[in-house]
Amino acid sequence: MTRGSGKDKIKGKAKEAMGKMTGDPAKVAEGKAEQAKGRAKEALDDTRKNIPGKSGLKDPLITDDE
Repeated sequence: MTRGSGKDKIKGKAKEAMGKMTGDPAKVAEGKAEQAKGRAKEALDDTRKNIPGKSGLKDPLITDDE
């Protein structure tokens, strides 16, 4: 888990649970959407790691000349 994916998934789980406890279907949906956002970030990061010759996002302050 990187780039906030874990945070999104945890926040989403909490919102979903709160929505279920209070009977607020909008909060449940919001929580599920936030969890999906976290899973999408995680999948994107995994995909970036699996691209041959790439190791993910590069630090813009480090150039190939260094």
